[in-house]
Amino acid sequence: MLYRKGFKKTAEKGLQKYQKVQRLVEAGNKEAFYLIFSLRLIPFIPSGLITFAAAIGKVAFGVFLLASSLGKIPALLMEAYSVNEVTRFGWQGKLILVLVALTLLYWILKKRNND
Repeated sequence: MLYRKGFKKTAEKGLQKYQKVQRLVEAGNKEAFYLIFSLRLIPFIPSGLITFAAAIGKVAFGVFLLASSLGKIPALLMEAYSVNEVTRFGWQGKLILVLVALTLLYWILKKRNND
């Protein structure tokens, strides 16, 4: 609701150069439902961008709420399953996870410092 009230006029001008996002902004309720639902299923699309585009668009709040909720269910189930599996590890599994995380962090920092 804050996006819709505060940023609509400013954002519409800036989003005109992004055709895919503009499609969601201009979509009616039925098309917007399918767009929001399908975009929520894709894990690498930022949720904030979808929310922002829908908020400044024409979609009704109920349609947005339903599409977002249904689209998030698979992601939530995968996250819950992952957390459950990690917490079922004994101390050995958690140690392995920490070592992998530290190795990745070291690799990222080393690569960042070299660039």
